[in-house]
Amino acid sequence: LCPPPAATGSDEEDDSDSSTKPIRSEKKKNPASLFQTGGDPPKEKKTKKKAPPKAAESEEETPETPQKNSNKKGKGKKSKKTKEERPPSPVIEVDNLEEFVLRPAPQGVTVKCRVTRDKKGMDRGLYPTYYLHLDNDKKVFLLAGRKRKKSKTSNYLISIDPTDLSRGGENFIGKLRSNLMGTKFTVFDNGANPDRANADWSNVRQELSAVVYETNVLGFKGPRKMTVIIPGMNADSERVPIRPRNDNDGLLMRWQNRNMDNVIELHNKAPVWNDETQSYVLNFHGRVTHASVKNFQIVHGSDPDYIVMQFGRVADDAFTMDYNYPLCAVQAFAIALSSFDGKLACE
Repeated sequence: LCPPPAATGSDEEDDSDSSTKPIRSEKKKNPASLFQTGGDPPKEKKTKKKAPPKAAESEEETPETPQKNSNKKGKGKKSKKTKEERPPSPVIEVDNLEEFVLRPAPQGVTVKCRVTRDKKGMDRGLYPTYYLHLDNDKKVFLLAGRKRKKSKTSNYLISIDPTDLSRGGENFIGKLRSNLMGTKFTVFDNGANPDRANADWSNVRQELSAVVYETNVLGFKGPRKMTVIIPGMNADSERVPIRPRNDNDGLLMRWQNRNMDNVIELHNKAPVWNDETQSYVLNFHGRVTHASVKNFQIVHGSDPDYIVMQFGRVADDAFTMDYNYPLCAVQAFAIALSSFDGKLACE
């Protein structure tokens, strides 16, 4: 039994009238402070005011919201327009790919990307390869991911080389691992397993994120509920390293035990039911055009208008993935990969 489409993109233009946005964001708490887990608040407030992230515009701020939903069925009429208007990523310099994909997004900048799924080839139907590119004119390649075969639980390798998805290769940058149920996922960087730690543990892998999908008695009926757990940021806006020494010390266990020191909890924004289209809808500001249970926006409970990450379908095997501070590309891509996993996929 499949759930209804969890969310769909609005066909309205990306709101160009941003004249009121900076004033409103000045009154708000600086989003960077939501993610800080120690020390003084970051000093980047000026840049925050100058350039509030586009993805952070809230539904309430767009006067077109009532038409947004009623246009849902007449998508064909406006789809051409939407394609032209899908706002590309701002100019982002990817100097060193390995550093870039682990570096948090700059404050005040939404990094706009595109995920493509490749099912061609003998076993790609079961084990597709996913590619992440910047959604701009140059289509800069960032990451590739693929599920490992012969693994007891879902295990995706993430690489900075589209042709080398091997665990031992030097392009291996991280991995996503699920529990047996396929409802909880952990994202690691490419550090060593705790069994192979050196004396000061500096080589041990960091946990970059964890994702929990909630089930109910009927499985995933209706929109999915996601909880995303990430390490907090220090006063210099750098990620606090979380290097668990064993399975009882990871992000998931800390979250379950409510030991939230240096840990931030995020959730997906609840879509709203629309009677006219008989579906759940979210406002993606023109970045998402197809209904899908995989579409989601991740927000912090204290500021649901600041979109930390959003992901949604634009074609059968193409999706947009946009992320903001404090996420990096590996975190966002791995969170997106978790939504493709077999136990959850029901479309």
